[in-house]
Amino acid sequence: MTRTDNDGTADPAFSFTVNVGRIAANPVQLTFAAEGSELRRLATVWGVDEVEAFSGTAAVSRWKRDGVRVKGRVEATVVQPCVVSLEPVRQDISEAFETLFVPENSRLARIELESGEMVIDAEGPDLPETFGGDRIDIGAVAAEYAALAIDPYPRRDDAAFQGHIESDPDRDEKISPFAVLKSATREDPTGENGSD
Repeated sequence: MTRTDNDGTADPAFSFTVNVGRIAANPVQLTFAAEGSELRRLATVWGVDEVEAFSGTAAVSRWKRDGVRVKGRVEATVVQPCVVSLEPVRQDISEAFETLFVPENSRLARIELESGEMVIDAEGPDLPETFGGDRIDIGAVAAEYAALAIDPYPRRDDAAFQGHIESDPDRDEKISPFAVLKSATREDPTGENGSD
């Protein structure tokens, strides 16, 4: 497991690279997991209090002539503060992912057009990601899928807003802004009430 920065971009939150030259047509099953400082780095990048666990499996195989297909599942457990009580909330994540990789100079990296429209399979993977050199980073892709599954508003099941009373829309009267202006004009700021 190595961190790579071949294209000048920042290090990913988690990295697990695979040598493309060793990938065959038959899928190779791989497993990966973060530990120690990697879990702390994930927590920092994701903006959560703690990442208790992060792991995944992936089937990696050749795609077309020079591409690579990665299909897998990533699992993680994160801890965040509840948006109501600020108490810790634990979330278990389990997400399937599928990604295609192609070399930067591959014709498959270019978007092919038909009749002036972009051709995208809504049920299939996203457009291929490009890579330079002879390695692809499936760990970084798995981390991105896990990050997208994090609940942005974590809330404990027993959490409730204290001192907050829900209004009854059937009983509430809407106050017209003109009514507010009318009551303001009734008040005489000089205190003379219009009399001599």
